Amino acid sequence: LGQTFKATSQEATKLSLAFSRVPLTSAEDCQKLSEDVQNAILAVATVFYWLPKGQGTTLRKMVRDATVEVVEGMIQLTETILSAPLESLSQEQLISTGGVWEACEQVSSLPRDNQAAVVSALATCLGVVKDALEEMEHALVEGQDPYSDVMEDEELGFRGNRDTYWSEDDRKVLGPCVGLMKASKACLKKVLGAVKAYGKADSPEQITQLDDLADIANEISPSVDELALSMYPPMNQLAVRLNAAKLASVLKKVLEVTKTSHVCPTSEEGWVQFLTGAVDHNMNKIKNFTQGQL
Repeated sequence: LGQTFKATSQEATKLSLAFSRVPLTSAEDCQKLSEDVQNAILAVATVFYWLPKGQGTTLRKMVRDATVEVVEGMIQLTETILSAPLESLSQEQLISTGGVWEACEQVSSLPRDNQAAVVSALATCLGVVKDALEEMEHALVEGQDPYSDVMEDEELGFRGNRDTYWSEDDRKVLGPCVGLMKASKACLKKVLGAVKAYGKADSPEQITQLDDLADIANEISPSVDELALSMYPPMNQLAVRLNAAKLASVLKKVLEVTKTSHVCPTSEEGWVQFLTGAVDHNMNKIKNFTQGQL
């Protein structure tokens, strides 16, 4: 794969240089350039299809995304050359050529097996959840009005709309919701650590277990986002309860899948149990505070 990406990068350079100056490239040379570009792209696609599915769907998806980026980059470069005037190298052509180089360089940072791919996927999820939690904690620190950083309406002056504030009842619900978001961050952090320490991609069973873990963990960040969005005023407590229940269900599934996989030796079972309890504790509090909404 590394060789085919490198060859494609070189073909992009040749193609770009050929159309960066006058006189025009001859029809014969154009034909040769086109064939070389096409062969390079076909080689990239072929090597991707050689990657056995049994090596893991998480790994395969990352390699596929990198491959698609190279192909799309070359399409964009070709279209830019076709639509640009031929007097000189255009800014768009420079950017498009650089885009192909960048896409081709990605191959050096691609995971080498499914364990590395799942580590990368979990780290990405953790980053998104951390950001969502920090944003919500910042909104809570801002005080009564989470929209205080939004510009005031010039005509109306100060925003006196009660829909931008949390009531006392809302604030009671917010505590365990933030607790659930913290549990999501802790869960991803611990699972990531376990996959780094104990994850293996030596057997079909291990590879499948890692994929299962990545698939369910991928549902955490969108579920956290949905909960966070529903927490802003005007708060619909029933919607918050439903989103919290969905997140709690996803977290418990992640913990369950972790516990039954090879990344969870007996020494790791303590935190799995602790986090399961933390999820239940916060969810029960949310249910109690929103009981009147049912």
